[in-house]
Parts: sequence; structure tokens; C-alpha cells
Amino acid sequence: MKDYELFSRETKAFIYGSQTAAVQRMLDFDYMCRKDSPSVVAMITPERSGFEKFFWGTKEIRIPRLTSIAQASEQFPNADVMVNFASQRSAYEVTVEALNTETIRTIAVIAEGIPERLERKLGALGKKLGKWIIGPATVGGVKAGAFKIGNAAGTMENIRMAKLYRPGSVGFVSVSGGLSNEAYNIIARNTDGLNEGIAIGGDAFPGSSLLDHLLRYEANPDIKLLVCLGELGGTAEYEIADAVKDGRIKKPLVMWVTGTCAKVLPGQVQFGHAGAKADSDAETADAKNRALREAGVIVPNSFDDYHLRIKETYEKLVADGVITPAEDFDPPSIPIDYKQAVAEGLVRKPTNFISTICDESGEVHNYCGVPIDEVIEKKYGIGGVIGLLWFKKDIPVYAREFMEIVLQIIADHGPAVSGAHNTIVAARAGKDLISSLVSGLLTIGPRFGGAVNGAAEHFLYGLRNNLDPREFVATMKGKNVRVQGIGHKLH
Repeated sequence: MKDYELFSRETKAFIYGSQTAAVQRMLDFDYMCRKDSPSVVAMITPERSGFEKFFWGTKEIRIPRLTSIAQASEQFPNADVMVNFASQRSAYEVTVEALNTETIRTIAVIAEGIPERLERKLGALGKKLGKWIIGPATVGGVKAGAFKIGNAAGTMENIRMAKLYRPGSVGFVSVSGGLSNEAYNIIARNTDGLNEGIAIGGDAFPGSSLLDHLLRYEANPDIKLLVCLGELGGTAEYEIADAVKDGRIKKPLVMWVTGTCAKVLPGQVQFGHAGAKADSDAETADAKNRALREAGVIVPNSFDDYHLRIKETYEKLVADGVITPAEDFDPPSIPIDYKQAVAEGLVRKPTNFISTICDESGEVHNYCGVPIDEVIEKKYGIGGVIGLLWFKKDIPVYAREFMEIVLQIIADHGPAVSGAHNTIVAARAGKDLISSLVSGLLTIGPRFGGAVNGAAEHFLYGLRNNLDPREFVATMKGKNVRVQGIGHKLH
């Protein structure tokens, strides 16, 4: 690829973190773009290895789960993009490792809340190594017809409506991920569509700037029209004005800086993004829009006129012969998932089980013929309910009290139900009561009901080494050891 390109139809990527939904959306985008193979080659999940199933159209495929960036880069040296879904607690360390991996050139950092000092270090390291960072605090971006970062561009319906399945002539960059999604729609309605769009992220110190991407678009001969959305706070937009003045940006640029409403609000207002706060007059949206207009940028009077300026500029480029409108085609349909179809009432499925102990068909549910309100009024209690559900009868008071005493004494300290499930399966298979009970007891172990000893050892280790909770979790994660007892109410 050229220096000005970050993605192409041949781009292969790693997904750091167990973000299966994001992976499926990327594969659906690839399929809609008529690509020959998926863009995601592996998921990097330090906690476990193996394979994960995904759909490629209607066909199921497997994508490997690998436990480290080093292992992934060794197995897939052609993958030069990593989408980092690590939490804000570990995103910095993961990004540094990716930057220092020779085969990885572009990293999208999704997490927000990374300390600003660390964000500045990431930006400096990326520039030193000649790597690209998109984010932090970003939804990512999209190369139309070629590659999509994670959840960027929204649903497949939105991608189809915005014509992102094939490239157009417009290069777009914004701070906000949400507004980038809106802008893709605006661009599709008023031009031949997007070529590439990036949301640099809403934090004060993104790894790449608005100008960095506009200069890439300036160098890209396939991009004829530049479109940008800035926001109040910071001075990045003045860098763009200077670039237009000194000739580094020659292509038509339509740009608007959001946040002009701040002037009618009392005092300094912090908007949604960490960087969206004007600490001086120069950082206000009005001042930056004025500077851009004076530099020769096409600036609308308000966001309401944004689409009109884009349309006018595009139509002029077409009339001048600069743009030959991209040809459209009908992209492949993405099959709807069964779970979504059920939720939308598009399919129906017969029941697998018939209950003889409870009835939820009427306005008042009942247990074995006894309405729930009667169960409450007559104070059946837990023992009485067990009698109705298990034994299908109204058991005497002494039996109810006995069951409640048993429950209080032997109540499990964890939420797992694998033991109960095994007991149920064995009983349904016709096994006797003792055999069924034992089948459940045999599943007790470190990950179900038997984590007490392991949890005690883990927490004692943290105590003896004077580790605070964050350090303790980080240490166990570094050892790739599951922390036993987490989630159990007793702990």
C-alpha cells in the first residue's frame, strides 16, 4: 500500500479482546463488499486460546483465538492492523506492545479514560516508530468497500443506506464517532459516497490528528473532496487553516466546527468528549470557524447548511470533470440472525418443554394450580413453593419449615448452576435420586462451588505482597490465571 493508505481490500487485522459481536459485524461488512475472504484473521485473548465460530454469509467459519500479540504476529505476518478493545486499565500497555511489533502498522484504540499523560506518550511513540494510532476513545473508521474497524458505521442497514459497500470520492475525518456515522449518511445523500472516514476520538490527545488524515486524503488521487467535522476545545483546527494557507491542502475542503451553542451557556461548559471544552476564546467553535473561513475553507453558516455546501462543492467538481461519479451495484444481502428474527417477530418456533407445575398463560400466574397472589397472601414461603413445584402438592407447615431450615444451612455461596443442571439431566434420564444427586456433586471444583480454597490462596498472595485490587488483578492477568472466588457473594 501507499504511505497515504491505511486500509485496502487485502487488509488483515487482529482483534484484541473478546469482542465477538464486533468481529461478526466486520465479517458481515466484508461479505457485503463482495470480498473473497474475511479481514479478521485472529482474536487475541490472553485468557484463553482455541477457536471461535462466525458466519461468512450463511456459512460458518472458524477464527482462531491466540493468547498474545507475539503469537498472532508470528502466525499471521500479513496482518498489519490491530483493533484494540482492551479496557482503559490495560489499553496503554497493549497498544505499546502492538506499536513495538514490526508487522503491525495501524492500531485503533477503542477505550476511553486512558490517562492523558499516557495518551501523549502513545502519540509520541507512534510518530517515532512511523505507526498510525486511531483513538483512543474512538469508534474507529471505515474504508468504503474495503475494511471496517469494529463497530464503526453502525448497523448493516445503515451501511447499505450510506453506500459504504463501495468507494466514492469523499474523504472524511471527525473527532466524534457518533457524528461520523451521521456524516456518512449526509455524504451518501449528497455525493457519490465515502471513500474513507475516520473518527480520531474525543480525548484531548488523540494518537493522530484531523490534519494528519486530511493530508493523507490530499495525497490520495482517489479522493477528490475533503469533508471534516471539528469541535470546540483545543487548537487542531488552526493547523488545518494553516495547511490550507500554505498549500499543503489544495483539494476543496468543507468543514464545520461544532459547539457554537456554547456561547449562550453560562461559564465554561464541558461537552461530551474529554477535549470538548473551550478554555480560551481561541478555542471556541465560532473563532475556529471564522479562522477556517478566512483561510479559504468552505464553512457553512450552521450545521443545517453543512449538507448543502457538500452538495454544491461535489456538483461543481463533477461539472468541472474532476469527479466521475462512482458506479453503484446491489450488494449481497446479509442473512438475519435467528435471535434477532425472534425479537422482531419474523419467525416462530414450537416449544421444547411443556410445564406441568406452573402456568403463565393467564393474567395471574400459578404454581400447580395455586395463583401466585394466593401463595403470597397465605404465606406459603419458600418451603410451600417448593412443595407445589417439586412435589405438586400443598405440603404441611412442618414440611415447609424443614425445607427452609435445610436451605439456610446448605445454601450455595455462588451463582453457578452446573451441579443442579447435571442432577436434572440425570433425573430426566431415569436415574435414581442418589445417582442424580452424585452426578451434580461431582462437578464441584475450582470454577463451581469449590473455589473457596483457591480464592483464599489467591487473596492471601495479594495480602502478603501488599497488592491493591488493581495491582492484584493485573498480576493474575499477567500470569494468565483465573481469579477464583470473583463473583461469589461470600467473597
